[in-house]
Amino acid sequence: MVDLKGQYEGIKEQVNSSITEVLDSSAFINGPHVHAFQKELEDYLEVKHVIPCANGTDALQICMMGLGLEPGDEVITADFTFAATVEVIALLNLTPVLVDVEPDSFNIDPKAIEKAITPKTKAIVPVHLFGQCANMDAIMELAEKHNLYVIEDNAQAIGASYISQDGKKQKAGAIGHVASTSFFPSKNLGCYGDGGAIFTNDDDLAHTIRGMVNHGMYKRYHHDVVGVNSRLDSIQAAVLRAKLPNLDAYNKKRREAAEKYTKAFEGQSDIITPKVLREEADGHVFHQYTLRILNEKRDNLVQHLNDNGVPCGVYYPIPLHLQKAYVDERYNEADFPVTNQLVKEVISLPMHTELDDEQIEYITNLVIDFVNN
Repeated sequence: MVDLKGQYEGIKEQVNSSITEVLDSSAFINGPHVHAFQKELEDYLEVKHVIPCANGTDALQICMMGLGLEPGDEVITADFTFAATVEVIALLNLTPVLVDVEPDSFNIDPKAIEKAITPKTKAIVPVHLFGQCANMDAIMELAEKHNLYVIEDNAQAIGASYISQDGKKQKAGAIGHVASTSFFPSKNLGCYGDGGAIFTNDDDLAHTIRGMVNHGMYKRYHHDVVGVNSRLDSIQAAVLRAKLPNLDAYNKKRREAAEKYTKAFEGQSDIITPKVLREEADGHVFHQYTLRILNEKRDNLVQHLNDNGVPCGVYYPIPLHLQKAYVDERYNEADFPVTNQLVKEVISLPMHTELDDEQIEYITNLVIDFVNN
């Protein structure tokens, strides 16, 4: 699914040199590479504050802590996403409110958000799933209307752009009140372990969060807020610094691979290819290339690909509202028609910067031959 070794070969010299610098300096926590990466990512995203942390799940949790959300507050998010998004809501004793997604983008449906808003709602968490931004115009409009926070879960869409209705172009993660991302190795911008970051343009919120990621300290042994231990280590920052200048090129290669996949699948009635909602070149960065396979052929296709040496993924096989940890009598199956259908149909094909034409041809031929037999 991801060729990290192939990608490493292209930046090997710089990565090795940077890691050696960290080892020689022994500045393993909050060293120069962490501070430099923070500034470089701020410049890339055109956001005022980047706060690095230990992983993407921590990042999302700390966003909610920094906003001062309290037990019982309702947080609306998508039913069709990875569990980390709802996990942190539950960990903080907030009330998760899961809603359906759009069938073309797989992203949270603004109409479903509006329907779910109550006097207890305090925040919306749009997940920019598979590399494409949710409908942030509609979401920010709802947030303003109902005085809600917007926390972007940008774990899968770093580098993607969003052009709003007024023509303003912003990077994913720089639109809402605060955002989180993950640098898990398989991400478009991934380190060689765990890592994450928080983005915001709010000076006061950034100050609060900077203390929270380091045990609530702004001055050593002075704990001004309740915090956690969540820091990006210097070796991971060194790796990310080597990769960040290549991020746009990496995303371009992903888009080119996606275009080849999509062209190969043209005219296949049992295959629905990903829809790119916005025409700008960086509107979709294809963290995943996810098909919908119709007529109950998906599960057998997974087996067929695996039997022929092609990895694939089903993201995600069970809706969050049906996961044992998050079952709630408040949910009505009739409110999740899209998610309940997607979990039966979606399959993600290999997607990374090292895919070549021969690999894509082999994969697409296997898929097409199977669905047509």
